[in-house]
Amino acid sequence: MKKTLSIAAALAIMISCKKESTEQDFSKNPIGEKSELLTKASNFFKSVSTVPEENIPQEKIDLGKKLFYDKTLSKNGTISCNSCHNLSTFGVDNKSVSEGDTKELGVRNSPTVIYSSLHAMQFWDGRAKNVEEQAKGPLLNPVEHSIPNEAFLEKKLRSIPEYQALFKKAYPKDKEPITFDNLANAIGAFERKLIPKSKFDDYLDGNESALNDQQKKGLNSFIDNGCITCHGGVALGGQMFQKFGVYGDYSKMTGSKKLDRGLYDISKKEGDQFLFKVPSLRNVEKTAPYFHDGSVTSLKESIKIMGKLQLNKDIPDNEVNDMVAFLKTLTADADARYKK
Repeated sequence: MKKTLSIAAALAIMISCKKESTEQDFSKNPIGEKSELLTKASNFFKSVSTVPEENIPQEKIDLGKKLFYDKTLSKNGTISCNSCHNLSTFGVDNKSVSEGDTKELGVRNSPTVIYSSLHAMQFWDGRAKNVEEQAKGPLLNPVEHSIPNEAFLEKKLRSIPEYQALFKKAYPKDKEPITFDNLANAIGAFERKLIPKSKFDDYLDGNESALNDQQKKGLNSFIDNGCITCHGGVALGGQMFQKFGVYGDYSKMTGSKKLDRGLYDISKKEGDQFLFKVPSLRNVEKTAPYFHDGSVTSLKESIKIMGKLQLNKDIPDNEVNDMVAFLKTLTADADARYKK
């Protein structure tokens, strides 16, 4: 079931968060006592420290890592999962749209795989329920990995002795370990380990000195402007659908060359026009360009666009600058052992 939030509900949350002066002193609070800001933030966000660690066999993680980086998983051997979701650059390729196995360009921006397992659904239109299901989609997409069918890839991997041994080790109970389902399961196992801890997590865990005064002002502005309506929880997004352009035509502000109708393209329901999965804001500093089509390169500009289109607000430059400072505290790189 898709999740949407009405404008009325959004306004109710916004109104409930009493606007505080940006001149407020966030540097002082009694020793051992949680500050008012941290108390408020804890109502909307959760640290990755609260996410239970999944007990995944190391053999599956290692196999998933190898598959993630292997260009064998494309028909012509030109791209891997990492080509579009580069873990050396925070899980993205920093392109508006990505080039596939046949050099053809996709139509939507490739989101980061870091933290993707925390999302309630995958892809901009939410058509996959988890990272395992998501891993299958690009492989069989003619514009992406261009694998013609599941059997083609299974046969290709079964001809490689190293994969015969690795799949048998990861799936010892299976009569035929090398299957399309097991391949996706292994890639998902690897991606589920990509949950690094950021400065903001440290702050939420109680270390209030993890954020400086400007970053705290930005956090306060982020909450009071109503951004938490969609960007909350552990992932700061990724949990619901929302219309892009509640208060106007998004393409006029983003300069998008093509109008994408989002979920409507799948459901064909009029009410789903321009509904997209709300992206996570974790690592947003590093994952430009922004929006479903990668149409905007500036984080500051993206904040101003979201304020106008989604909240009907002209957010002042000083608050935008503070919010950028806050959003940079969400930056966290994947563990070095998961990089190639």
